[in-house]
Amino acid sequence: MDSRPRLPPWLKVPLPGGPRYRGVHSLIERHRLHTVCQEARCPNMGQCFEEGTATFLILGDVCTRRCRFCAITSGRPFPSDPEEPRQVAEAVRTLGLRYAVVTSVTRDDLPDGGAAHFAATVTEIMKLSPHCLVEVLIPDFEGSEVALRQVVAAGPRVLNHNVETVPSLYPLVRPGGDYGRSLELLHRAKKRGATTKSGMMLGLGEGVAEVHRVMDDLRQVGCDLLTLGQYLRPSREHLPVARFYSPEEFDALAEEARALGFSGVEAGPLVRSSYHAHRQASQIVAETHRSPQS
Repeated sequence: MDSRPRLPPWLKVPLPGGPRYRGVHSLIERHRLHTVCQEARCPNMGQCFEEGTATFLILGDVCTRRCRFCAITSGRPFPSDPEEPRQVAEAVRTLGLRYAVVTSVTRDDLPDGGAAHFAATVTEIMKLSPHCLVEVLIPDFEGSEVALRQVVAAGPRVLNHNVETVPSLYPLVRPGGDYGRSLELLHRAKKRGATTKSGMMLGLGEGVAEVHRVMDDLRQVGCDLLTLGQYLRPSREHLPVARFYSPEEFDALAEEARALGFSGVEAGPLVRSSYHAHRQASQIVAETHRSPQS
């Protein structure tokens, strides 16, 4: 008998399958690429593919960490493909994207954690699509300053690194991660001039007061953009959902986040890291234009 809780109505989405969806899916296969949309079983995949967007997953599809919330396969990865940055850039050009999101599995097996590969991908996209802005969603690089510096120097429009959950749940949810290390990465990226972004999954057993503290911690390190979404259990092998947050609860958290000073907030049951990423980046541009010149 299936013991998984019944999904509330606001989490039910139509199955993907429109013509644009099929076109994007075909393009990804043709270039032998991976997307986090597919690997992480994102509920927004149909909507995003139908809009001609995708979040590209580089450095393979096998992660060296075993986070208990994530659908991506864990294990020993294959060597990275040196042609992948160019292939991603060609896909971005073919899709005619004005905004591209690039993320990766965690590659603790690589000396730089994959930072050079990130930088090369950003550079190739900007070379083939000069008007396309790039957002990177990076792992923690095990705290390497050299790796972070290399990615920031490539010039992504937004540097995203998710804290994912509250500190008290890290041993259970992210046994290979470190909350303080993630905050420090965002702090160092901000000091280097990057527009920074982070996100959390809710429903893993955290308290609302803990969520508030994480939002405050993120603002203390200068984080500009925030995403809050509902955790959904990928399989019986993953952590169960502790509770479902209602759309109204997400709305209240979004208002509190804006009051703390985040320039862009996306919060809702189906929100994921790259959901409306272009819109969030546009809000940053608008904020910059409204700010007095120094």
